[in-house]
Amino acid sequence: MNEIRVNRKAADRVASGHPWIFTSDIIDRDGAQPGAAVKVTDPHGRALGTAHYSSTSQIAVRMLSRQVEAIDRDFYLGRLRRAEEHRRTVVRDSNAYRVVHGEGDLLPGLVVDRYGDYLVLQTLDQAMDAAKAEIISCLEEIFEPRGIVTRNDVAVRQKENLPLESAVVSGEVPESVEIRMNGLTLRADLLHGQKTGIFLDQRENYRAAAAYGRGGKALDCFTSTGGFALRLAGTCESVEAVDSSATALATARANAAANGIGNVEFREADVFDLLAGYSSARRQFSMVVLDPPAFAKSRRAIEGAANGYKEINLRAMRLLGRGGILVSCSCSHHMSEAMLLEVVAEAALDANRTLRVLERRTQSQDHPILLTVPETLYLKCLILEVV
Repeated sequence: MNEIRVNRKAADRVASGHPWIFTSDIIDRDGAQPGAAVKVTDPHGRALGTAHYSSTSQIAVRMLSRQVEAIDRDFYLGRLRRAEEHRRTVVRDSNAYRVVHGEGDLLPGLVVDRYGDYLVLQTLDQAMDAAKAEIISCLEEIFEPRGIVTRNDVAVRQKENLPLESAVVSGEVPESVEIRMNGLTLRADLLHGQKTGIFLDQRENYRAAAAYGRGGKALDCFTSTGGFALRLAGTCESVEAVDSSATALATARANAAANGIGNVEFREADVFDLLAGYSSARRQFSMVVLDPPAFAKSRRAIEGAANGYKEINLRAMRLLGRGGILVSCSCSHHMSEAMLLEVVAEAALDANRTLRVLERRTQSQDHPILLTVPETLYLKCLILEVV
C-alpha cells in the first residue's frame, strides 16, 4: 500500500472519530493511484489506519479502519455481513430496507438497498467503484439475490470523475418490483425510480404519523409514490396527496389500487401554489404532511432554503385549526434540527398558531447515525400539534 501522510488537523479529525480527510490536509501522497486502498499516517509517520483514496474529490481520503489491514474481498464480506446483522435487529414489517448506509456502516462511499429478492448498489467514490466486482460477489454470497442493479446516476459521482450510469449487473430485474412495507404492498422501479427505487428512510415515520390520524381529512404534500398518504388512509377519513410528478403519482395510484385503498385522492400540482390557493379559500385539514425535496444542497444555499421551509410551513399551518397535526420534514443535511425548529417556530408566530412538539424523529434505523459523523444524520421529522 502507498502511504498517505496527513497534517495534524487531519490526524486530530481521525482521532475524533470522523473518517474524512480533505485534499488540503495531505502532506504527501506517495504516488497513490486513484481508487486505491492506502495506509494513512500522521506528520510523524505514525499509522492512523487504512483508507480509500480519491484523486479528484475534495474529500481525498475516507478512512475504512483504524488498523493497517488488507482491503480485500474478506474485508468487504465481513463489513457487509455485520451491516445485514444490524438490519435484522432494527427492521420490522418490511422486506425493503437499506443494507449499507455509507459511513454509518463504516463503508464510506457505498450504498446498498434491498427490495425483496433484489438489490440496488451505489458506488459513490473512485475506490468503491473500483471494488464494485468484489462487492457484488459478496452480496451474491450473502443474499443470493435474483438480480442486482447499479444506480450510479447521482451527481456526486461527477466529483470523482466517474460516469453517471444505471444498469443490471447481476441476474434479471423486472421493470417493477413488488415489496412489502408497513403492511402495504408497493411497487418499486429500481432502474428509474426516486433514489434507488422508492424512499426507504421515512418508513418508520410513515407509521408514526399515521398514529395521529384521528379521522378527519389529511393533506400529504410532496407525496411521491404515496408513502405517507397510503398509511394515513387507514386512520383518516380521507387523504389528498399532492405532487408535481405525474410519473410518481401514477405509481402512487397503482399502489393505492393494489392495496384496495379508495379514500386517497391524488393531485398533480405545485405544492407552494396549491397551499396558497387553499389558504385563500380557507380550506381546513386535520393533518398536513410536508415532505419536500432537499432545499439546501450546500451550505451556501442555507439562507434561501430556510426561507423556503418557513414559507411552506406557514402556508400549511393556515390550513390547521386547534388540534390539527403538522408533520414537517427536511432531508437537507445542512438544515439542522435546531434550524428547522427555529424556522417552524417563526412560521407559527406569523400564522398566529401555537404548536406543541409531539415527536422529534430522524431517518429509519436502517440508515444508522454515527455519533461522531454528523453527516450521517440528514433527515428530520417533526410531529406537531396546534394548541
